[in-house]
Amino acid sequence: MKAYRTLYELMDNPEKLQVLAKEAKVFCLLNGLPYPMKESPELVTYAPVTLFPTPVRGAVFEQALAVQPHYNLLVDRISQDPAFLEEALSSTVLADDFTARLFNIHKQMLSEGRASPIVLGINRSDYMLDESEVQGGLLKLVEINTFAAGAFGTSDTIAPLHRHVLRLAGLEGLRSSVPDSNSTVRLASALQRAWELYARPQAAILFLVDDVEMIFFSHFKLINELRERGISSIRNNFEFVHKTGRLSSDDRLFVDGREVAVVFFRDGYVPGHYTEESWATRLLMERSRAIKCPDIATHLAGTKKVQQVLARPGVLERFFPEQPQVVQQIRATFVGSYTLDQCPEGDRAAAMAMDSPDRYVLKPQREGGGHNFFDADLVRVLEEVGAGRGRASYVLMERLRPRVERNVLLRRDTPPEPCDVVGELGVFGAYIRAEGEMVLNVVAGHVMRTKPAEHRQGGVNQGLAVFDNLILC
Repeated sequence: MKAYRTLYELMDNPEKLQVLAKEAKVFCLLNGLPYPMKESPELVTYAPVTLFPTPVRGAVFEQALAVQPHYNLLVDRISQDPAFLEEALSSTVLADDFTARLFNIHKQMLSEGRASPIVLGINRSDYMLDESEVQGGLLKLVEINTFAAGAFGTSDTIAPLHRHVLRLAGLEGLRSSVPDSNSTVRLASALQRAWELYARPQAAILFLVDDVEMIFFSHFKLINELRERGISSIRNNFEFVHKTGRLSSDDRLFVDGREVAVVFFRDGYVPGHYTEESWATRLLMERSRAIKCPDIATHLAGTKKVQQVLARPGVLERFFPEQPQVVQQIRATFVGSYTLDQCPEGDRAAAMAMDSPDRYVLKPQREGGGHNFFDADLVRVLEEVGAGRGRASYVLMERLRPRVERNVLLRRDTPPEPCDVVGELGVFGAYIRAEGEMVLNVVAGHVMRTKPAEHRQGGVNQGLAVFDNLILC
């Protein structure tokens, strides 16, 4: 631990910090960590990163890796259980229009029959290391992302960056404690396997993207890796697919005249991503024989309401019958989650939140950062929706008290100064089910995002968090 204390002592040396920060910024630009400037996406700066890695106990990291294949199976089994999805989301679809529109596509696909027998899932489970007395300093799930599982390419370069900084800082002995992610190679292998199962070598992988994507360099790392494996890609938006997309007589998807084997959705997880044309395009792609990542059922499996229902006693057992050890591993990462439906249970939860808003977080049915409500905002939203149907568009979760560390956040136009920070660990998972059989189920890397301790919301794209990696202790 003496070496770690030396790491923190560096933060009290402004001159040394300036030198290390400059070296880190240059390393980012030379080694694949650029970041587009918001005022002009054609101009780039260095990605927002921490100067040093964040200490995490090795046992906690191993726990996160060990449980990820179980989370992969859980998400897949939920997506294959239409009765569960309908029951779990029955109140939410009446209160939240976005979830309702997704669910309508799901129902239509159930009535028409799923066009592809192959499902590819790329998920990211996000955790905090909770230090409250109630949770005992354990790994606790923040959310499961079945759609907005981004930052994969960026995470690969953070470990080399931190090892470079540690070497310059004279802490050579700590470099071996910084784990690699290798998410680009792992996710490329999952996409390649799905593409091979589609069995049409001329077909491409479609990256469905937003017009403005702050971490689009991650996409190109993955696209280049696929290109090295002989797999071509199309990277474009809903509008382009709407204008050039069509289904053949046997329901194969063609975009701009090219057949699509896999649709990898990087856009479409919040209402602002959709126009009426986009909704029609989403249905077109769902109807196709192309492999969707995620398909509509898997998208719904990642809603906050489903995650709240999973926390109820006995629900996990539905998906892992006669596997108590798996249930125990997953449940160990849960925190208290409560319904806000129009029922006595929902009334009690709302009253708890109003009485002690600092103990809870209010979550809408959205993936990605920046959507949650805390403290006075939580009270305001609950007062606005009252006891009406709109309350069911949210769930209530116990608020985590993550471990506070010390680090230096490197951002454009911000001096490198130490501050108190909290981190969030994300673990990627990839799986493929073909003709009802699971043919792939793997951990596919990790990513850390760290923010100033005073910020309640997260998200790198929102300018609140920066990319990080862990150092095992």
